[in-house]
Amino acid sequence: MPVKVLIAYLGFGKNKYMSQTIISGIQQIGIGVSDVQAAFKWYRQNFGMSVPVFEEAAEAALMLPYTGGEPRSRHAILAINMQGGGGFEIWQYTSRTPEAPKFTPQLGDLGINIAKMKSKNVEATYELFNRRSLNILGGLEKGPDGKPTFFVKDPWDNIFQIVSSKSWFQQRKTDLPGGPAGAIIGVTDIDNARTLYSDILGYDEVIYEEEGVFDDLKGIPGGDKKVKRILLRHSKPREGAFSPLLGASEVELVVATNRTPKKIFEDRFWGDLGFIHLCYDINGMQNLKKQCEAKGFPFTVDSANSFDMGEAAGHFTYVEDPDGTLIEFVETHKVPIMKKIGWYLNLQKRNPKKPLPRFMLKAMGLSEVKD
Repeated sequence: MPVKVLIAYLGFGKNKYMSQTIISGIQQIGIGVSDVQAAFKWYRQNFGMSVPVFEEAAEAALMLPYTGGEPRSRHAILAINMQGGGGFEIWQYTSRTPEAPKFTPQLGDLGINIAKMKSKNVEATYELFNRRSLNILGGLEKGPDGKPTFFVKDPWDNIFQIVSSKSWFQQRKTDLPGGPAGAIIGVTDIDNARTLYSDILGYDEVIYEEEGVFDDLKGIPGGDKKVKRILLRHSKPREGAFSPLLGASEVELVVATNRTPKKIFEDRFWGDLGFIHLCYDINGMQNLKKQCEAKGFPFTVDSANSFDMGEAAGHFTYVEDPDGTLIEFVETHKVPIMKKIGWYLNLQKRNPKKPLPRFMLKAMGLSEVKD
């Protein structure tokens, strides 16, 4: 293929789209754990999160507002599922012992309650997890959307909801789920929260909005109590380099109506045990900054240019939703495609709306860890 044709095919050239904001999807959900290697093994065996995009031991020097004002040492692995969906940023403090919540979080407590994992056959995933004797909470039920769903808890007390999805990068012959495709987030006011989740993140489509006690929630802590819940999806397909891999996603906002909710990370640090953030892959950070400030969500952390995590680099920022839940934005500058031969892709000079060729995205799977 001639060089000029190849350049046009990949979308490289002068970047005239920097003034736009493009959200490619959920890049990852951050999970604070006590043993990063044990967690990575469990997640790849049971959730198919088997491709490490990067692994690094270093100081988290830029998260000072959420780490007690001091840099903290940590070990992190970003793992993805080649069927599609977001990744897990598996995160362990190494300079301190990570703390668990001082109470058992219940549905509607403020923060990320549950990660949603997509499945092409929820019933088959349920049977597989039963055969493996995983910690299933409750049973197989139908949600308000009429689709089957269930909940499972990992060995570190994090809860995951298995939901039906038709958004796949590639389907493998497995009943394991794909990557994360959303989250259940506890809030105090749905309308206030939608200023961020709908107006900025693009979840503008209401799938259901109901109040009551729900059969599909009864197996999880606080799920037997009355709540308000709204399931939001994005009506427009996601765009950008990684959009075919990350796929469609959803956010479910839940309000505890019969009690005063607690903050899940009250008196703890970001990076302590539990779901620490929900991260979006984006392009056009400066325009996004203006959008967030105009809506009342200023950046609370800003890497200011390009952070370098050894095998990946980019620009990251954080905002807080109206109840303090951390949302991360990452503008990816460099990502490993085939680490074994030193193939790293620079994304800064390509059309950010244009998806990466599928062969490039599939090539990331060549570093898959197989047990």
